[in-house]
Amino acid sequence: MNRVGHLGTEYLVSVSKGTMFEQAVARESRSPIVDWCLRGGVAAAFMIFGCEKFPSGAGEFWVKFFQQLGFGQWFRYFTGVVEILGGLLLLVPRMAMVGLALLICTMASAAALWIFRMGQPGNSVICILFTLGLTAFAMSRR
Repeated sequence: MNRVGHLGTEYLVSVSKGTMFEQAVARESRSPIVDWCLRGGVAAAFMIFGCEKFPSGAGEFWVKFFQQLGFGQWFRYFTGVVEILGGLLLLVPRMAMVGLALLICTMASAAALWIFRMGQPGNSVICILFTLGLTAFAMSRR
């Protein structure tokens, strides 16, 4: 509060920092339950996606896909571990942003691989949508 006087009269004027929008956003924080549900859902999805990379039967989709990529099957295991790790980090509140960053990079890389390595940009749409959704989620947590 600042005191402002005009011709001998004093009155108090509230001085606040930021716009009304910034103040409203600061007052409205996400419910911890909603936050846990969002993080839990995303974490579960990526842990499932990661676990799908591990079966190594000759007819498995991911075995064929990573063979077509030409990076070797080690990259399939690496990708699975990264997705599971990103999901697990989301479940630790202080590490959630690290997990989101890891998953954003993973999905952006997957989109780039579909476009530039596989030459199938139409298949990258899901990866791009995941990248945008994860980025929006990360921005909302800042």
